[in-house]
Amino acid sequence: MTESELNVHKEIEMRGAGFLAIWSDVEQQSLTDYRHWLTREHTTERVTMKGFLAVRVFRADRSDLNRFFILYELQAPEVLDGPAYLARLNAPTPWSQRIMPQLGNFVRGGGVMTARAGRGEGATIAALRIEHVPEAPQALADALVALDGIAAVQVGVTDQARTSVPTVEKGMRQQEGFFAGLLIIEALDEAALRGALRKAAEIAPQSVPGGEAEVYRGMFALDARIADSG
Repeated sequence: MTESELNVHKEIEMRGAGFLAIWSDVEQQSLTDYRHWLTREHTTERVTMKGFLAVRVFRADRSDLNRFFILYELQAPEVLDGPAYLARLNAPTPWSQRIMPQLGNFVRGGGVMTARAGRGEGATIAALRIEHVPEAPQALADALVALDGIAAVQVGVTDQARTSVPTVEKGMRQQEGFFAGLLIIEALDEAALRGALRKAAEIAPQSVPGGEAEVYRGMFALDARIADSG
């Protein structure tokens, strides 16, 4: 194992090896109810479960719709089909039962973070669903985080079997998209993010298509240690 791979292994052990990523759209008339549900009930419910370490919520930087990206950090991908999480998914709260059917363009997937680079977190991010995971994900992450204004990069691989377990909550949504992998680039500002996206397309063109990617801004975060203390 190289020094770089050893550092990544240690970081994943410290931060949690698994992830759960969710995108959805919310109609304007439901926005206040959704935000209150998300920040006052749902995320607390999740991160106080065994295996959930933290959550971060982002909103797409666009004026034509309300699109959100939620990233949960998990201790391991096994949490996704573990008994604690499945029990919650099969017993949604009344508030969740009201919100879930309203979520449009819903995409959900979880798995393992195979590569991480950088320190800290950026508030301006790109969260790309990718159909071809890079052959050398750590090399890609290392190259991107070396760019000016890039705080962190993560590459994940989705576990379709663990993500696709039928549950009551899943049945409340009309459709649920799937993706093979996840590339998250976290930047200090949009200019730096755009530069990193261009570089990513050069390094891994099969994984990162060219063109404009959606920019997301940090909106809310909750760590399990804070949630448990409440």
